[in-house]
Amino acid sequence: MFYVRYLFAELRRRWGRTFLTAAGLGVGVALVVATTAFSAGLKDAQDDVLAPLTGVGTDMTVSRPLTIDEDDSGFTDLSEEEREQLEEENGGGRIAFDELGEPGEKFSNDSLVSGSQLSFSSDVIQEVSAISGVEKVTGSLTLTNMHTSGTVPDISEGPQFGVSHGSEGDRGEARELFGNMDIEQFTVAGIDASQTSLLPVSATQVTDGEFLDDSDARAALLSTSYAEEQDLSVGDTIEIGGKKFTIVGLVKHALGAAASDVYVNLTTLQKISDREGRVNTLSVRASSTDDVASVAEAIPQVFSGAEVSTAEDLAEQVQGSLVDASNLVDRLGFVLKIVGLGAAFLIASFLTLSSVAKRVRELGTLKAIGWSQSRVVRQVTAESVAQGLFGGAVGAALAAAGIAAFNATGITLQATVAAAPQTAGGGPGFGPPGAFGLGRASTVSGATDVVLQAPFDLNVVLVAVALALLGGLIAGGAGGLRAARLRPAQALQTVG
Repeated sequence: MFYVRYLFAELRRRWGRTFLTAAGLGVGVALVVATTAFSAGLKDAQDDVLAPLTGVGTDMTVSRPLTIDEDDSGFTDLSEEEREQLEEENGGGRIAFDELGEPGEKFSNDSLVSGSQLSFSSDVIQEVSAISGVEKVTGSLTLTNMHTSGTVPDISEGPQFGVSHGSEGDRGEARELFGNMDIEQFTVAGIDASQTSLLPVSATQVTDGEFLDDSDARAALLSTSYAEEQDLSVGDTIEIGGKKFTIVGLVKHALGAAASDVYVNLTTLQKISDREGRVNTLSVRASSTDDVASVAEAIPQVFSGAEVSTAEDLAEQVQGSLVDASNLVDRLGFVLKIVGLGAAFLIASFLTLSSVAKRVRELGTLKAIGWSQSRVVRQVTAESVAQGLFGGAVGAALAAAGIAAFNATGITLQATVAAAPQTAGGGPGFGPPGAFGLGRASTVSGATDVVLQAPFDLNVVLVAVALALLGGLIAGGAGGLRAARLRPAQALQTVG
């Protein structure tokens, strides 16, 4: 007990040194805890933004996009069979104006077109499911509902429009031809309502009404933005492919998500669009994050022409001050922790060495009355470790106060997603000029504000306090070695 009483007596007697050493270590601890908390807060904020896009980080989206060659030579990446399929899916390559009525008569026509999103057999789902590392797969079908109305044009001497890209002259004549028509369009996605965990929308995003029931063939979900634009609400009806659907719910899309205006059951959309057994998007979930890269690489091998988007690809869409701050902390956070702790350890060591130099008489006298070198070293080290413990407590208190103050300020950062560029396209045979950008769900662009909240993690505090104790031990070791070299004669030289 003598050693303990002596230890605390020394800490109280030299309270200035005790305070400075503890304060130095405390600042280092507070810096580590606060920086870690801030980094965790940024990560949590990013996760909140990205969670609706990336699921658990193992989700992928697979599609078969079309590429229009820059030299206007058409879809040279498609086989002859795929070209015929594209032509068939988009109206057979010609608009049958003669079936709409006589030139000059009023007409109204509804059609569901694929545009630049080539559909494929749902058998691909089974092929992708067989890939090692794939947990589950579901398919969806995204089309564009085009409602065309106006006056039947006189095409007796007009141009002919096919599904090839067409020359600039043809596109100009097409625009003139379609100038007397009103064209209303919206995207509609057919989804498997039983696969809620893999869908682009979920029940948690419903703001009004209810989610789709896979047993209700004529139910539809609308995005809140499209419902507001068209002044539609739950209980109203909407025509899709000339068929009436009842709106059962409204959904709000997550920022950056692939969004359609309307959602219906997959089998229903396949049936009314004459695409039974076909989809144009796969949602794939890997068994673990370690399998994502291998699965993404394997999919194009079993599905030629496939384009795979992973959670990492989706995360790269998000920009703004939230991402900038996170990148800055990633680059500087570790350096700040090392510098802070290093400076705290140096301060503690210098103060301990200085203290030993001023205690020559005391320590020399202890050795003169019989204290061994190890006992003197142990005493000095114990004092430094006690100061480290005190410094850890001070640092934890400073960090808690700093985190509380930070959270109280309600600092807001912004996450933004730019709109994806539309696919360029000339006047095809199945619709108005520019229709080759259709049939694909758009990305929800815009910005969202995220309030940062730094979590106070007790585990981080315990680690930081342990580091403070380590700092005290290092400082005590340095001071103890200095004290061990003192001789009793040096104490006698200071007397008088």
